[in-house]
Amino acid sequence: MNAASSPSPGAHLVPYGHGHARGLDAAELGVHGMEMDSLVRLGLPTVPGLTIPASHAGDLTDVTVARGAVDLLSALAGRRVGQADRPMLLRLVASAPVPAAGLPPMVAGLGLSPATAPALCAAIGRADTLYETWSATVRTIAEGALGVPADDLDDLVLDNPDPAKQVPALLDMCERLGNRPYPHDPAEQVALAATATLARWNSPRGRRARTAQSLPADTPIALHLQALLIGPWARSGHGSAASRDPDTGAFAPSGVFHRGVRRSEPPSGPGEPLAQLPGGADLLREALATLEHHFRTVAQVGFELKDGELALLSAAPLSHPSPQATVRLAVDLVQAGTLEKATAVRSVRPEQVQALLHPQLRLRGGEPLLVRGLAASPGAASGRISLSSLDALDRAADGVPTILVMTETTPADVPGLLAAAAVVTTGGGLASHAAVVARGAGRPAVCGASSLRVDPATSRVSVDGRELCEGDVISVDGRTGDVYVGAVEVRPAAPSAELDVLLGWADDHRRLGVRANADTAADAASAVRLGAEGIGLCRTEHQFLGARLPLVRRVILAEDAEDERKALAALADAQREDFRDLLRAVGDRPVTVRLLDAPMHEFLPHDGDYDDDRQAARAGQLREANPMLGVRGVRLALLHPGLYPAQVDALFSAWIDVAAEGVRPILEVMIPLVSIPRELALAAAAVSDVATEVARRSGVTVAYRIGTMVETPRAALLAGQLAVHAEFLSFGTNDLTQLTYGFSRDDVESRLLSDYLERGLLPASPFAELDPDGVGELLALATRRARAVRPDIKIGICGEHGGDPASIATLEPLGLDYVSCSPQRVPVARLAAAQAAQAAQAFTISPERTP
Repeated sequence: MNAASSPSPGAHLVPYGHGHARGLDAAELGVHGMEMDSLVRLGLPTVPGLTIPASHAGDLTDVTVARGAVDLLSALAGRRVGQADRPMLLRLVASAPVPAAGLPPMVAGLGLSPATAPALCAAIGRADTLYETWSATVRTIAEGALGVPADDLDDLVLDNPDPAKQVPALLDMCERLGNRPYPHDPAEQVALAATATLARWNSPRGRRARTAQSLPADTPIALHLQALLIGPWARSGHGSAASRDPDTGAFAPSGVFHRGVRRSEPPSGPGEPLAQLPGGADLLREALATLEHHFRTVAQVGFELKDGELALLSAAPLSHPSPQATVRLAVDLVQAGTLEKATAVRSVRPEQVQALLHPQLRLRGGEPLLVRGLAASPGAASGRISLSSLDALDRAADGVPTILVMTETTPADVPGLLAAAAVVTTGGGLASHAAVVARGAGRPAVCGASSLRVDPATSRVSVDGRELCEGDVISVDGRTGDVYVGAVEVRPAAPSAELDVLLGWADDHRRLGVRANADTAADAASAVRLGAEGIGLCRTEHQFLGARLPLVRRVILAEDAEDERKALAALADAQREDFRDLLRAVGDRPVTVRLLDAPMHEFLPHDGDYDDDRQAARAGQLREANPMLGVRGVRLALLHPGLYPAQVDALFSAWIDVAAEGVRPILEVMIPLVSIPRELALAAAAVSDVATEVARRSGVTVAYRIGTMVETPRAALLAGQLAVHAEFLSFGTNDLTQLTYGFSRDDVESRLLSDYLERGLLPASPFAELDPDGVGELLALATRRARAVRPDIKIGICGEHGGDPASIATLEPLGLDYVSCSPQRVPVARLAAAQAAQAAQAFTISPERTP
């Protein structure tokens, strides 16, 4: 380029902090230029630097412009290259208009020459680090601007591993093979570095990087020239820091520090902890605090330290802050007056709350994966394989953590499941027996791991040729569905006091009530501690798991009226005791008690497990081909007319017991699996008869509501007729989803849904995330029809969708009164309900929605 056509040396040089005043944005300044502009305007200490905007980045390849840039930067830094008492080098950095990978590497040692090196080595006190930087700089310019073949450069470096010997050899090679010798003038070096950087961006490698990120092929880059201030090794260096401790979430700079000149991105080596930072710690804390309030999230910075003085190189929001940090920061910012409470509620994702409530595996990379299944219940555990409930009980009694691994679980396996630290099943899905019990008990669970083979006869499990024995150690991640071979460190749950504060604010912003599905006093107490406003589903059949299973089995297998009467009396006595404990834990809150509803096969003895031949014959008569659609729920009660009255008598008697102690729960009696309005009318009449009898016997009238679970499409369509008899409706979306799709929930999740998801036939498993188009429409229709008949009818949802944030967002506009979910998901539901209410309000009042 001749002098007449040379650009003006300073026309397009933008010192850090001047971009905003000149009306420039990221398209011209690049991401880095915008960051530095913001830092200067915030009054934070930054490295001296300037930007050559993207539209004029090529100007820097002209030596005249490069000399103007070096002179301007020297004035900004108050020092110049080659100054012995105040040493300085130059660094060239590139940035795109948007965050991008594959950017040309920075060139960090501009200004180094045989004349300047001795003074710089003396200033640093470590010649090796300076020569490493010098060697990398010469090599970059030699390949990218002087035309030296890359293979020759590689061979030279391999032949001369000592950087002090590499530099003279590289300079000699440039003179011999390059289109010109490597210059010693800083401005000439800057111009060549710009040439190499732009050539790298426009190379096939650079174009491939842009294509991989779906960036336009002509995406430009801005260039940034920075002062690289030099100081003694002991008090100088560079590092990175985030504003929060990732484990505790407390405000505390967290990161690493590297001594010497920053010469690579990212720096090599592990670095030193920030506690050993030789100066600048207070300024770093102040800068991070300022940036947290500016970004309104966890901040991260790159910084440089020169003789104990701090200068920032970059600043941005941390891309993936830990849940602990996110929650504590949100509360801190509200208390500091930076955030409104509503904004703080929106700033935390529900899955971050869930992570705080459950143990997590501390994965470090390289853990051997055994199998992947469905993430059926969150949390993590490590323990020895047990292939039977009995083995799990035995190991647990000896204090050995165990993982129960089975094909599927049944009610008889519950004691072992509760004794285990986690459960893995090869069959079943998110609504299977193992998943439901595990979620209720707060145990991690992975279900539907169909590639795993379980062989109790040989005490082995295998998958894809890998074989483990009972007693071998595995680790389970119920959040992802992954199961690993061997022990993986488990990080315990770490909810903080700030989480309770945040959830309290969420309660102020939500419309939906949040209840819990709880079957025992322990479950109910846990749910109340986590903020449940009541119990939305007590599955009474779960009170007959394990040792009490024979009580309900005797009722079903009874061969005459007298046998059934005795069996019902024993069942009622046991349930009265359980109900008393449950109601005490619930307190004066509502509790929805679902009368017995379980598929027949869950109550019947398994083959070979009969008391005698008569029992075997009777069980054979009752066994069903499709028990999920067989004699269950209200159907079983109509075949055994004494069953529901016995349960209701136990419930009302228990209420009288606890009322005498001053505890008055709000009773809601739920009739399950109704699809014919007359079924509900008959069951409601039976409950009313029991209420009358209990009042006559005790002199106490027990207040209660009668309602039903809407689990079938027919019940949803006939919700208006059901509302004639029901004071509340509760949608059982697990079964309603199954019956609406015609999916067997225990089969399709492991065998079909993964394929459907991969093909895009479904956006998500309808058992994990409520289907808005089919099941959601049934809920909307049922709600409208029920309220048309009974405007004050209570309507809720008690399927596990009640704890899923995406499902709650779908449910909010339908006008339901509450959701109910597993106790451990109550905090998640509280936050999700608040965010759904905020989103619905914003949608309603948005300009596009205004009439």
